[in-house]
Amino acid sequence: MSEEMKTCPACKSPYAYAMSDDVYACPECGFEWNPNEQEDTGGLVVKDSNGQILQDGDSVIVIKNLPVKGSSNSIKIGTKVKNIKLVEGDHNIDCKIDGFGSMALKSEFVKKA
Repeated sequence: MSEEMKTCPACKSPYAYAMSDDVYACPECGFEWNPNEQEDTGGLVVKDSNGQILQDGDSVIVIKNLPVKGSSNSIKIGTKVKNIKLVEGDHNIDCKIDGFGSMALKSEFVKKA
């Protein structure tokens, strides 16, 4: 077994350790992986409220009335948003909504159309 520590791919903890020659474990999040089988996705993975993976250019539907700061209106349930762009951060969807303009949405409040 190797005595070296690796960075956990799930939580980025630097304290992951080798359990055997081909399996590593993270003490902070409990994630186990084989570094030889790990694929580098190389990108951002964003999931909607149902667990579907979203991609740039997808269309989504809002599943909850969303209040808009600085406006008396809100984005209504069932509003379809076309051509989304995925970004890093808390509000991980950038889009344009008719009647509101450019917006940043959280992926937990949308479902893939």
